[in-house]
Amino acid sequence: MNQNSDDTLSSRDLLDLEDLHPLGLLLDEGRGSLPYALIHGEALVACAAWGLGESGVQPVDTGTSWEEIAVAGEPVVLHDPLCPMTPADFIAACVLRAVTEDVVVVAVRPVTDTVKTVDDGAVGETVDREELRALASPVVLPASVVAALPSLPSVHFEELVPMLREHFRVELVPAPAQARRVADVDDVALLEALTQR
Repeated sequence: MNQNSDDTLSSRDLLDLEDLHPLGLLLDEGRGSLPYALIHGEALVACAAWGLGESGVQPVDTGTSWEEIAVAGEPVVLHDPLCPMTPADFIAACVLRAVTEDVVVVAVRPVTDTVKTVDDGAVGETVDREELRALASPVVLPASVVAALPSLPSVHFEELVPMLREHFRVELVPAPAQARRVADVDDVALLEALTQR
């Protein structure tokens, strides 16, 4: 299945994954108090946890060591609570792709802001947004990658993804609008309006 494909996996692929038990880590450290802001009356981190659970991913207790996670021999879903409304079916599809293709799957969104180059403090040319992607959630590590990592290199996707790209095959997968990342309470209000049921 290629990156821009709308193909669905066959029922054989789904049957092959019936015994899969992906593990999930909610990465709330280093994000200040924003993961505990409310959206639809619930904390962002709680909404993110529900999304993991509904996708069939088993959230891992924060006290669990990376060694214990690696020994389980399962794929690991890294979920950022600053993308609290990521749909469960999208998370599940990312897990399926990571496992069937043995590749790190990284959810991304289009960049909509104007981006400029900066050279010696001077603002330069506008960068073509078509070539840029904003990191979203989740990042899914297949079991082979989990086993190869002595620890999780970073809990921040902007640091983690480049590190992973140096050593593993990484596929960028377009995420739905609901998976957008929030940076402040204004973003939370916008996402709440976007995901109003």
